[in-house]
Amino acid sequence: GTAALIWNEIIREKVTNFIMNQSKEQRILNFVLQNAVRGDPCSVVDTIDKYCSQKEWAMNVGDEKGKILDKTVEEANPSVALELGTYCGYSAVRISRLLKAGARLLTVEFNPEFAAVAKQMIEFAGVQDKVKLLEGPSEEIIPQLKKKYEVDTLDFVFLDHWKDRYTPDTILLQECNLLRKGSVLLADNVIFPGAPDFLNYIRKNPHFQCTNYPSHLEYMQVEDAMEKAVFLG
Repeated sequence: GTAALIWNEIIREKVTNFIMNQSKEQRILNFVLQNAVRGDPCSVVDTIDKYCSQKEWAMNVGDEKGKILDKTVEEANPSVALELGTYCGYSAVRISRLLKAGARLLTVEFNPEFAAVAKQMIEFAGVQDKVKLLEGPSEEIIPQLKKKYEVDTLDFVFLDHWKDRYTPDTILLQECNLLRKGSVLLADNVIFPGAPDFLNYIRKNPHFQCTNYPSHLEYMQVEDAMEKAVFLG
């Protein structure tokens, strides 16, 4: 798994970026703009999956774990959702297509280049009315959610950013009183690349009830899993 990631993420990507004079994320966006149906979020999601399974690997949640994400969102039926780690906008589009009328998703991305691609992806999918993209570090944005973005509490949180931020950001969500009884957290990549500190923290915490969903790393046969944690108050 690690060797495949190094090959896809570092060696192959750098060579292709140099030859084509554009980033992988830009190539994914261009493929969507040329092949997906504008205003159809399902078509956008399917087209990204097609590109990343057939052409270039990318760190979207992917179709297999995407189904776990879908099911969790449908069960939580959130009015206000938060995503940490937007990347190209794949999961933002995937989540927002399931939101009820009047619900909203706030998605946080630290990398300005990824954010620029995600913004176009979200608009092309036609879900920009449901999604607000917030640029910057999660540890700065989370404390601003109540006052600046009028969030009372979060019904659903998807953690898919830096793995070493999972635990501190979960603690920050609690400290900022952003979780209510029944708030659902879903964390990706808890086995590969892995978030052992987060699993240790969340499973030993009496305020959370955890469920593990074994799966595979996006577009690969490498073992991975998602962890759901329901806040008990």
